Amino acid sequence: MEKDSPMRWDATTTDAKPPRFVPAPLTTAIGRGVRNRCPYCGVGRVFAGYLTLVPECSNCHAPLARLRADDAPPYFTIFLVGHLLVPPVFWVEKAYEPPMWIHMVVWLPLFTILCILMLRPIKGAVVGWMSTLGIVSVEDDEDEEAPAAAAPPLRGLPDRNA
Repeated sequence: MEKDSPMRWDATTTDAKPPRFVPAPLTTAIGRGVRNRCPYCGVGRVFAGYLTLVPECSNCHAPLARLRADDAPPYFTIFLVGHLLVPPVFWVEKAYEPPMWIHMVVWLPLFTILCILMLRPIKGAVVGWMSTLGIVSVEDDEDEEAPAAAAPPLRGLPDRNA
């Protein structure tokens, strides 16, 4: 197999480097993430702001910012809040049949508040989960090779937008 060809991962692949940070067991890492603690050591903080990850743990120096959760936390948050609040919405509608404006005044703020309160712990849990799976972003400064030379500009038809 050529060096530049894409390679599928399998258990016999020996090119993988051993992890520098040993991940905690799944439930421990998720619990630490929910409590805004480093999933590796349980001491440092995960968040620098409301949802901004710290570049690295202040205790063990694990690169937490490389654990990019992206769209998973909002998805899980909406999924959980929806499953918590949709049954009461249907029950209230069936039992009392209030006008639609009452539904909007009650349920929209409740959905919003619960989503805001649950998003950060869920993102911490996803970061903890990702730490156990070893999912990190590709932007590793140590493993990157020198960037390829910029491609020469294309020649041909003139740009009509210029």
